[in-house]
Amino acid sequence: MGCCQSSCLGVVISQEKASKNYLHQAQNHHPSHPANGNDPHSAASGGLRGFIEFSLADLKAATNNFSPEFIVSESGEKAPNIVYKGRLQNQDNRTWIAVKKFTKLAWPDPKQFADEALGVAKLKHKRLANLIGYCCEGDERLLVAEYMPNDILAKHLFHWENQTIEWALRLRVALYIAEALDYCSSEGRPLYHDLNAYRVLFDENGDPRLSCFGLMKNSRDGKSYSTNLAYTPPEYLQTGRVTPESVIFSFGTVLLDLLSGKHIPPSHALDMIRGKNILLLMDSHLEGHFSTEEATVVFDLASECLQYEPRERPNTKDLVATLAPLQNKPDVPSYVMLGIPKHEEAPPTPQHPLSPMGDACSRMDLTAIHQILVMTHYKDDEGTNELSFQEWTQQMRDMLEARKRGDVAFRDKDFRTAIECYSQFIDVGTMISPTVYARRSLCYLLCDQPDAALRDAMQAQCVYPDWSTAFYMQAVALAKLDMHKDAADMLNEAAALEEKKQRGGRAS
Repeated sequence: MGCCQSSCLGVVISQEKASKNYLHQAQNHHPSHPANGNDPHSAASGGLRGFIEFSLADLKAATNNFSPEFIVSESGEKAPNIVYKGRLQNQDNRTWIAVKKFTKLAWPDPKQFADEALGVAKLKHKRLANLIGYCCEGDERLLVAEYMPNDILAKHLFHWENQTIEWALRLRVALYIAEALDYCSSEGRPLYHDLNAYRVLFDENGDPRLSCFGLMKNSRDGKSYSTNLAYTPPEYLQTGRVTPESVIFSFGTVLLDLLSGKHIPPSHALDMIRGKNILLLMDSHLEGHFSTEEATVVFDLASECLQYEPRERPNTKDLVATLAPLQNKPDVPSYVMLGIPKHEEAPPTPQHPLSPMGDACSRMDLTAIHQILVMTHYKDDEGTNELSFQEWTQQMRDMLEARKRGDVAFRDKDFRTAIECYSQFIDVGTMISPTVYARRSLCYLLCDQPDAALRDAMQAQCVYPDWSTAFYMQAVALAKLDMHKDAADMLNEAAALEEKKQRGGRAS
């Protein structure tokens, strides 16, 4: 963390209103032309880059008509859904995707399915395999996500061919998945359905990521566990509902998998832990190459997660706090520990000429961005607010005074104070200013809080959907989150909007 602590984010536009706006844009986007960063009218312009309503024909072509040869996961013997890999045929870069197939019986109402998918798609994080689209054509219910090319944790732990996962990478898997769960929880979606070793994927760099599919209920009635009942949270057996504490229990079973290299029922493992037979539980394929002290900490954490009483289990922040200090090879890339070649990707070429703002954002030059935002002041806010006479109250004057103080602090590079003052302005909610969101977004970036910066930049886009600055700020935040492909696409969208405006017409 940098100099700033999280402050109240003051979301002016309600989540419900934003959801309807995004869903409207996604559903009115022509399915045969997925949003790929070239079309400012696409669903990507709704604040969810790449959230696309795919046509069934697109997904059939991508998966060779859902060929069995393209199945990458069936998520357990009783699972009613299957995951396929595929490659989009109608995009220049022939992007690889993962497609999860549900039954219509699980989601009879297509709007309900689309609403649920939309909620999941709002979550964007480097620890997640992010959702990019869906399909509700006819009886089909399909989700589309980023494809992770280096298999699942279950295969690396239980069915490995070349080498087992070394201890340092197991600790990294545990931390990264804890961070993913903590991010989802902080964003108001703490429920993850049927968390297990099949839900943990490895990306092109060998980094572990949590599948976004588990954030979506398996059916509208919330029936979520398809694995053996021996691994199911006890309260789920009683109520049939997933709770945040249920997710922690399932995380405990993943910790046991990482420690033992086997899928051991929690009750059996807890008996061995209580009997101090920890070393008997450790994966023999590690051949002793692990720290007993670190293993003991992980076993203790697993034991806490697997407590019968939900209230006795830790929360996601506790998981991160316990696992973060154990990381013992922070400078060794995951692909090295996984034994795969390094992924090389040429930097994308900008598709449109960049303005000074675009150039500064492409270089991630926060100082230059600050200078441009100071010079631009509030000229881009014109027309975004129409206030009635009754709204010019003392509260309004106080709010404008808070913004003025924020502007002074922003100009003087006192970014902590600027965040506090801009938050006071936003929290009142009477006046909506995209510029304030953009400025606070930059403040968060300068204070090493890219998640908060991305959220503010997306809110600026909600208020002013065709504002290139909102896209540029998202590009910088995404780059700071190491989501470079998304950042490059967002940069191109911003440049396209600027170019269109210069030609004399605002995108609509």
